Amino acid sequence: MDVIIYHNPECATSRNVLGLIRNAGVEPHVIDYQKCPPTTELLKRLVARAGLSVRDVLRRKGTPFDGLGLDDPCLTDEKLLGAIAEHPILLQRPLVVTPKGVKLCRPSELVIDLLPPQRGEFFKEGGERVVDEKGRRVATG
Repeated sequence: MDVIIYHNPECATSRNVLGLIRNAGVEPHVIDYQKCPPTTELLKRLVARAGLSVRDVLRRKGTPFDGLGLDDPCLTDEKLLGAIAEHPILLQRPLVVTPKGVKLCRPSELVIDLLPPQRGEFFKEGGERVVDEKGRRVATG
């Protein structure tokens, strides 16, 4: 299965998603979106395929979001996409692309729906068990 993850190695959620992809027996194409951001046209297509709005993929925490005034409801998608192109840290992560679809995987276990079955137990970095020893998603809540 061909899988692409727009990844931030500094982000625990992104690292957990990468771990879940590998736990399904898939070695993904890992794109550090801060070093190699998607073009605005590609991002527009990915957002649409994920059923999201451009605002849904904007990250506020730890970014120049507030300083750039990106909460202004009058800003068009093109302006928001331009801001992401100029400041890739504004892109919420991780964004995962598979033949089964495109998804913003927050929380990380959302990626399971896009993958082949998990091959065994998986724990998030914080110790939370999300997949049991038989590769089944563990109920959380």
